[in-house]
Amino acid sequence: MSVALLWVVSPNSEVSNGTGFLDSVREGNRGLESSRFPSRDRNSMWKGRFKKGGRQGWNFGSLNADLRYSCLGRSRTENGRSFSVQSSLVASPAGEMAVSSEKKVYEVVLKQAALVKRHLISTDDIEVKPEIVLPGNLGLLSEAYDRCGEVCAEYAKTFYLVWCRRTDELVDGPNASHITPQALDRWEARLEDIFNGRPFDMLDAALSDTVSRFPVDIQPFRDMVEGMRMDLWKSRYNNFDELYLYCYYVAGTVGLMSVPIMGIAPESKATTESVYNAALALGIANQLTNILRDVGEDARRGRLYLPQDELAQAGLSDEDIFAGKVTDKWRIFMKKQIQRARKFFDEAEKGVTELSSASRWPVLASLLLYRKILDEIEANDFNNFTKRAYVSKPKKLLTLPIAYARSLVPPKSTSSPLAKT
Repeated sequence: MSVALLWVVSPNSEVSNGTGFLDSVREGNRGLESSRFPSRDRNSMWKGRFKKGGRQGWNFGSLNADLRYSCLGRSRTENGRSFSVQSSLVASPAGEMAVSSEKKVYEVVLKQAALVKRHLISTDDIEVKPEIVLPGNLGLLSEAYDRCGEVCAEYAKTFYLVWCRRTDELVDGPNASHITPQALDRWEARLEDIFNGRPFDMLDAALSDTVSRFPVDIQPFRDMVEGMRMDLWKSRYNNFDELYLYCYYVAGTVGLMSVPIMGIAPESKATTESVYNAALALGIANQLTNILRDVGEDARRGRLYLPQDELAQAGLSDEDIFAGKVTDKWRIFMKKQIQRARKFFDEAEKGVTELSSASRWPVLASLLLYRKILDEIEANDFNNFTKRAYVSKPKKLLTLPIAYARSLVPPKSTSSPLAKT
């Protein structure tokens, strides 16, 4: 998900081998373009933290929905409106009932929504988090945000979250061959320190400051690290339930991290939960698009991020993917995969208009541009083995004003697909 809000760096310098981290900050490091937090000037970003009665003037949407989840596949809000869930329980070969990936992820959504609710009702007694202890002489937090901006400017196109990029680089970057499960354990321990106000480096300090100011839950961050662990040992996915969980870990988490920062429009009538679900859907859609775009590239690395049962139903095997030939069977299979990804984009788009006005344009632009990658796969006659689908610069430039115009449309006061009735 492409939102310029939480900062993460692309570390050529993160984790080395099983014995320790490489130096995290080097003089030449660059990174993602820094985004300023809405409604705050630059200096106020680092001058102190939440004080009693000093709540952000953001409306994260109303949270009157009953946050119960029914294992029968439906959930009901307190006003009686129900909504369906694609799956909740699955049967194991032994006949036992196991919680599906979708329900596991949904529980994280509920946790984040509940955190926002507590933040909104705690006007008079906001919890004061630990003061950030800057390591060494790294300087003020304003400099930390500037460094994050440099990282963004050099490395990011649509993947702006700096910590997320650093985490992704652990398994896909230049040091990937040295990464061990123990190294990821240390990275997760470092994450705990960030949330406790003990950053390791300047880039950590910016994130530590951010999570102290907004109702951001640590679980999506932990889950992203879990996705990196999966990439160390798992190269096949038996069904879409398994793939859905992976997509949540590596991309859906970004949406849950970002919404507390972006905020929900004050005039929105949507439930907080529904907006988080839409953000989650955008992350899933983006990752499914990445998977479909990169089939050939991943296959050359021995990885197949496609549901094995659906491949078998289409009369395809791993060997067919490695052979890289576009056949009628492959075209039929790909059409179904693209259709699924588009459904997630459609679900995500319903929530974009509910975001704060400052956030709608970048998120909507990201959605429209990423969805066009699916069009390009089709234009390449579904040859994602040897052709990389990409959106040309002219098409990108044409999309931006369209996204901007659509971002000006405020949330509907009634009849929103996400609204409470």
